[in-house]
Amino acid sequence: MVSRTRLTAIDLFAGCGGLSLGLEQAGFTPVFVNELNPDALETYLLNRNERHPHLRDPAFHCNDVKDLIKSRGKRLNDLQSRLRYDFRLEFDDVDLVVGGPPCQGFSGIGHRRSYAVDKEQLPSNHLFQDMAFVIHRVRPRMFLFENVRGLLNSRWTSQGQKGEIFQDVLETFRGIKGYRVAWRLVFAKDYGVPQNRPRVLLIGVRDDVKVEDELEGEVDAVRRGFLPEPGSVEPPSIVDLLADLVDPDYFPGKASTDRYPCSALSAIQRNLRKSPEGLLIAPKGAMLTEHEYSNHSERIVEKFQAMLDDPRHEIPARFRTKKFAQRVLPEIWGEGGPSITATSLADDYVHYCQPRSLTVREWARLQMFPDWYQFSGKRTTGGLRRAGNPRSGIFDREVPKYTQIGNAVPTGLARAVGEHLANILRKNRGRTPAHAPSCFR
Repeated sequence: MVSRTRLTAIDLFAGCGGLSLGLEQAGFTPVFVNELNPDALETYLLNRNERHPHLRDPAFHCNDVKDLIKSRGKRLNDLQSRLRYDFRLEFDDVDLVVGGPPCQGFSGIGHRRSYAVDKEQLPSNHLFQDMAFVIHRVRPRMFLFENVRGLLNSRWTSQGQKGEIFQDVLETFRGIKGYRVAWRLVFAKDYGVPQNRPRVLLIGVRDDVKVEDELEGEVDAVRRGFLPEPGSVEPPSIVDLLADLVDPDYFPGKASTDRYPCSALSAIQRNLRKSPEGLLIAPKGAMLTEHEYSNHSERIVEKFQAMLDDPRHEIPARFRTKKFAQRVLPEIWGEGGPSITATSLADDYVHYCQPRSLTVREWARLQMFPDWYQFSGKRTTGGLRRAGNPRSGIFDREVPKYTQIGNAVPTGLARAVGEHLANILRKNRGRTPAHAPSCFR
């Protein structure tokens, strides 16, 4: 049973669970999850078997969000009954509905994938309307919509107006009666995440929820008080983040490293190596998962090594192609802080001191997933299988581990936002804050 002193959340288009994990770290309990891809959903559920076993019940998860809106929302009515019966919660006790509808049609990766169709033809680009319907029916105290920066300038058609899609999104959520809405383009690096990673965050607050010192009418969610101020936590360097995973016995062609090569060397490493309960920090020699290496060709290894040896980490002319070029991860960030964004492409970046791409575990650390977090499905897959082919009406996509991670909201950003929203909600409820598990402090 969910304690009535805990904050509750429904996560739509949840992916592998980065947003949910950050909210859980802030004290929220997920009571329902939706995710279309079976591998991503299995990743989400796999990592919550112990803490939130109710989510395995088909009553508390679904693949297609449209299952929630069919038959005039019958599934939502059923969910309302189950929440009341199983959790002894009144339905208006759902504190937060969050969602990040698939963004491939708006992202830079989407454009690299040759989406030669108008965005209005991509079904995934209209899922914000389904999210708005769920919010309308559930009436949570707050809601959070998140998406990529490309959404701000996207057009429905090549002849459309720049930014028209975001205006439709904004008007849709503003059209839900009884909520004040504000938004902000935020950068994950400003909240302690080792990435630049810009995200559009749109917050809705129900009219009966008071926000202290709120600037009414302000559209900027930070200035209005709906989102936390940036810049409170310094992001770790790549060395601080990954150095304890560097295997001194690595060689090109090695399959994997399945034990920690050394003890934790920094505060962020100790935090990421904690057990789910937060009681233990994995020592040197403990089991390490998801640290398999890509089997690069000799020419690729030579290329990566040449990049590492170059003081400017540039690709030598003999290795350059017209395709997207990799970058070497910098050991220390420059003056502007983190300059990278983890994507769904596993070979976007070269390891900072070894001639290889990053492993799944290293990729997950860029998103601040703890090392106990496991991922379901294939490690990676081919371009068309990952992207689909909208020109041929093929919209289904495989979502391998790298893509699940790259699509996720960084847990550090989610936690910072979650703590801010939780503080607002608890003050309105007059409750004593429920403590998060020790591994999340």
